[in-house]
Amino acid sequence: MKRIAISANSSWYLYNFRRNTIYRLIKEGYDVIALAPKDEYSDKLEEIGAKFLSIDIDAGGTNPFRDLKTLISFFRVYRVIRVSCVLNFTPKNNIYSTIAASMLNVPTINNIAGLGLLFVKETISSKIAKYLYKVSQRKATKIFFQNEDDRELFRCNNIASMNNTERLPGSGVDLARFKVSLAPDDGIVRFLLLARMLYDKGVKHYVDAARTLKNEHGENIEFYLLGFLNVNNPNAISKEQMKLWDEEGIVKYLGTSDKVEEEIAKIDCIVLPSFYREGVPKSLLEAAAMGKPIITTNSVGCKETVDHEVNGYLCEPQDTVSLTKCMDKMAKLSYSKRVEFGLNSRRKVEQEFDEDIVIQKYVNAITNIINGK
Repeated sequence: MKRIAISANSSWYLYNFRRNTIYRLIKEGYDVIALAPKDEYSDKLEEIGAKFLSIDIDAGGTNPFRDLKTLISFFRVYRVIRVSCVLNFTPKNNIYSTIAASMLNVPTINNIAGLGLLFVKETISSKIAKYLYKVSQRKATKIFFQNEDDRELFRCNNIASMNNTERLPGSGVDLARFKVSLAPDDGIVRFLLLARMLYDKGVKHYVDAARTLKNEHGENIEFYLLGFLNVNNPNAISKEQMKLWDEEGIVKYLGTSDKVEEEIAKIDCIVLPSFYREGVPKSLLEAAAMGKPIITTNSVGCKETVDHEVNGYLCEPQDTVSLTKCMDKMAKLSYSKRVEFGLNSRRKVEQEFDEDIVIQKYVNAITNIINGK
């Protein structure tokens, strides 16, 4: 049996975002090894048929000694457990797993799911990261990008050539799981921001816009937040700050959920005012699949999900006034018009972002690599 390794910076990520990829690879006859830090989702990966091995990764850290330890851990795994190919997701896996695999002539397929602030802010850390990308990605057998902007950026910075790169429609969305579910027509317009709680995701802009709109619309409008809080990231929103917003009564923080579709079903519009360099945000694809209008920024990764004034609105990045106007416009639409926007979202996802398209491209790439094409 041919063996495939699939790595990411958390078991949570592999289980929630790549579960169907693992299912498909097992169905195709591959033995799948899941490599990630151990968390409460590691056992679930084994329950769906993968073998789990723990790798120590400090996802948001900059300690070079911990990163060296990560590189050595990958090398030891690939030296002992021979694999036909490695699929890497998330930044440090794309770098260190690729370098380790290349030392043993193991082919790698990487997924560049957005670049965060790497190419936005010029810092010592970003310069080091760019260098590591350049060293590692030249060793990759195949690189998938989630948008053309990032692909072109890698080409212009001489990080990767076009010969071994390809664009995917984001990470795709499971259309069977995320079904059209209309919000109640009860006179209340509900907005949801679904993401890791980072300032770069535009969370504060969302709260500030909500404060303005609450004053105008009163009890006829509600604002929710859903996603990981106080994460290991210098731009993370603290529990203390979230508590202050919650106590103010403008937004309600819902915590996290393994069944995000249940929360998405209740809302009228999903909002992501991110100025983070996204791939294609999974939250927007999932909400669109459920027939929800979208408000997001006219920026890399986000703009791919919206046809302006067809299935939602594009606002300007880091512009609370622009965001507020778009949200106000959405709130003032009739219920039937919001439904129309939402159904347009569903059609867009069906045509452009079906997860089956993504998974099939992976299967084809693996087959070609193993067959030496």
